[in-house]
Amino acid sequence: MKRNRLSTWIFAGLIAGIVVGSVIHAATGSPELDKQIAGYFSMLTDIFLRLIKMVIAPLVFTGVVAGMGHTGTPGDVGRIGVRAILWFIAASILSLVLGLALSNLMGLGVGVEVPHGGASTDVSTAAFSLKNFVSHIVPQSIFLAMAQNDIIAILVFALFFGFAVSALREREPAMQALGSAIEGAFKAMLKVTDYVMRFAPLGVFAAVASVVTVQGLGVLSVYGKFIGGVYSGMALLCCLLIGIGFLFIGSEVFRLLGLVKEPMLIAFSTSSSEATFPKMLEQLEEFGISNKITAFVLPLAYSFNADGSMMYQAFASVFLLQAYGIHMSFVQQVGMLFVMLVSSKGIAGVPRASIVVVAATLPLFGIPVEGIALLLAADTFIDMGRTVTNVIGNSIAAAVIAKWELRRAARPSNAVGAFKL
Repeated sequence: MKRNRLSTWIFAGLIAGIVVGSVIHAATGSPELDKQIAGYFSMLTDIFLRLIKMVIAPLVFTGVVAGMGHTGTPGDVGRIGVRAILWFIAASILSLVLGLALSNLMGLGVGVEVPHGGASTDVSTAAFSLKNFVSHIVPQSIFLAMAQNDIIAILVFALFFGFAVSALREREPAMQALGSAIEGAFKAMLKVTDYVMRFAPLGVFAAVASVVTVQGLGVLSVYGKFIGGVYSGMALLCCLLIGIGFLFIGSEVFRLLGLVKEPMLIAFSTSSSEATFPKMLEQLEEFGISNKITAFVLPLAYSFNADGSMMYQAFASVFLLQAYGIHMSFVQQVGMLFVMLVSSKGIAGVPRASIVVVAATLPLFGIPVEGIALLLAADTFIDMGRTVTNVIGNSIAAAVIAKWELRRAARPSNAVGAFKL
């Protein structure tokens, strides 16, 4: 009942934001005043997102260490990690190939007027670097990583710390106390997360109202063809992911989708994967997935498994190719998207990461970067959909990996220490 009430309030906040934003946009008739009013709404959104970011670092750290306290060996962690990465790569390739095929078939960019120089894109590509990603894998300071919510760096430190606690736990009574304290801290952070999520309806309302106040509902009709094409592609991708999930976990995939509807609403409203992270942990645990899985797989997923973002990059790139009349063979397009696939791993957590990747890759293939200006107006609304797609992909990935581990634990030789899905 409590979960249903929160979902209802989140959805109500979403609708209220659309209504209030559209009324203000129609009543003022002044772009400057719209931006000023939207700024006040954004203050509420920023407060909510700051509260979310406040809990991420301690939640990831305590969750991973507590989960490893019940993990047999480093080999268990390595096996789960390899399976997760392989799943993420396969899902990313599926997203890119499907997006590439659909965008070529739809021809969304044909006949679109494009800017030729002088257009300001307001997109920084400074973070677009695989080197940056590699350098951030190993943190130079755990406190700096926590301050910056660098999830991968926190995860790496937590793995080393968790291995150390697990290795000493049997021999050192103090380590047992430390492990119990960290498990208690993780439970406390889940409770803190529950308190924070009570502000979700207000944050959702403010986020949507801010966007609609500035851009109005008209942007949906102006870019309706492109937005509709991308959303239809992401809907098909979600259906495929759900179908794949059904092959592995059966009808339970539908119960899983019901449980993650709140993270999906938050993702759609805030366009922030970070905002969904705490609630995803809670809902996946309620689904029955062990904390051993979720605390390790989800941080990896937010860096490696952006299914919606991968599809959008395909649509955006082909859209601009068609708009500028640049011919590239399907094989060349696959090569371009492969560059995006690899390099996008270096910008996890960067705002509007998908469009940053596109902006940084275009010049490499002779596509004018000014074309990004065409995509910015619709990007906010598309970002809502691709973030929801990421949430669906991540939840199914965690469930499937948990199922694999459950089957392994159920084997006679591994019967001891079996854990729940």
